[in-house]
Amino acid sequence: MGIDESRTFVPINIAVMTVSDTRTPDTDTSGDALVARLTGVGHKLAVRLIMKDDVALIAAKLKQWIADPNVDCIITSGGTGVTGRDVTPEAFKQVCEKEIPGFGELFRWISLKSIGTSTVQSRATAGVANGTYLFALPGSTGAVKDGWDEILKFQLDSRHTPCNFVELMPRLKEHLK
Repeated sequence: MGIDESRTFVPINIAVMTVSDTRTPDTDTSGDALVARLTGVGHKLAVRLIMKDDVALIAAKLKQWIADPNVDCIITSGGTGVTGRDVTPEAFKQVCEKEIPGFGELFRWISLKSIGTSTVQSRATAGVANGTYLFALPGSTGAVKDGWDEILKFQLDSRHTPCNFVELMPRLKEHLK
């Protein structure tokens, strides 16, 4: 279990969306951390933007990226809490064909170590749509680091054994044939 150096690393194209009514390109530390991590291991940043906490706008942008053959994966940061403005999971529900419930469960288990029972306030989620992976992380820089360093860094690495999301990518559209 782990990284098999005899296998070839396959870089994928990842879109990054920060969901926030207050962050700007200068204050988006969680987006910066995510981009640094994904490019640092060899993946390609397809596009990055900041979206307001608006379910229709988020879902529309997700649909646009899902339809783009140059986007293999979308990672969002923010909007996963329980307040009235937190609507990222609702946007994901509008676009995902399949949920990946284990992602949110594992994320909360990992977060328990750093933030204790406050992890129950996170609605981190994941899914697949039209062959594109979608992962929604909370907006704190710590949460983004936990999500990437403990889950996504491995599952988005084609060398990770016993299995990983990248090796499944050619099969994600089987139901459309």
